[in-house]
Amino acid sequence: MVVAYQGEAGAFSEEGARALFPDADHRPFPSIRTVFESVEVGRAGWGLVPMDNSQAGSINETYDLFLRHGLHLVGETVVRVDHCLLALPGTAIDEVREVMSHPQAIAQCEEFLSALDVDVRAEYNTAGAAKRIAEGRLERVAAIASRRAAELYGLEVLADRIQTYPDNYTRFGALSRDPSPLGTPDKSSFVFGVGHVSGSLYRCLGAFAERHLNLTKLESRPRPGRPWEYVFYADVDAAADAPEMVEGLAALSQHATFTRLLGTYAAALRRTSE
Repeated sequence: MVVAYQGEAGAFSEEGARALFPDADHRPFPSIRTVFESVEVGRAGWGLVPMDNSQAGSINETYDLFLRHGLHLVGETVVRVDHCLLALPGTAIDEVREVMSHPQAIAQCEEFLSALDVDVRAEYNTAGAAKRIAEGRLERVAAIASRRAAELYGLEVLADRIQTYPDNYTRFGALSRDPSPLGTPDKSSFVFGVGHVSGSLYRCLGAFAERHLNLTKLESRPRPGRPWEYVFYADVDAAADAPEMVEGLAALSQHATFTRLLGTYAAALRRTSE
């Protein structure tokens, strides 16, 4: 069983894949887009993609790709993100002149980085930055990555938990061509569009409020190819086949320009405090 994830071994995406699919063959891909494509064409049975970070918010690329691909969201897992500053063994932190990492990681460690006299460079992946330093033997260069990446690539941890907010989590979603959930579903995700009509969004959301369904996420994104039109992504604490959810989705379809159920699956967010 092949599970695709974005990045390199030691990335937080790999940690999520290992948590959700412990016995799988975990294979790295260079981008979120190629993870979607690998699942769509059958190179991988499942894919794991980042969806939201508790500090930086939604991963917009992932949500946009849901509209371009016909895949299903079948599970989720939440990974605690503790960023470390890594460099070649023997490097002192005051010797570092450049730090590189994924833009999300850089943003999450902005306060720490502002106290250093360094140049900052974006890389495609946290673990990929660590791997580049190790393979190139790059002196006076550090990466922001996981402690596991330091162990895998033989780097030294110069500082740990350097993110601005200590409680930092990323939610990852599992993709499949098969809509069957990985566990007993108690959460659903869907996307819908609304017309430029007064009260249209209010009526769409009312379909769930009237049935006492809890929306845990609502986010708008531009609709590709249609300037100034937007779609809304929503998460609801209910399985798609629950009677009230069936009624809610039916009522939503009466007011939305289109609706699409992305998936129904077992929620993971309740496990972040464990």
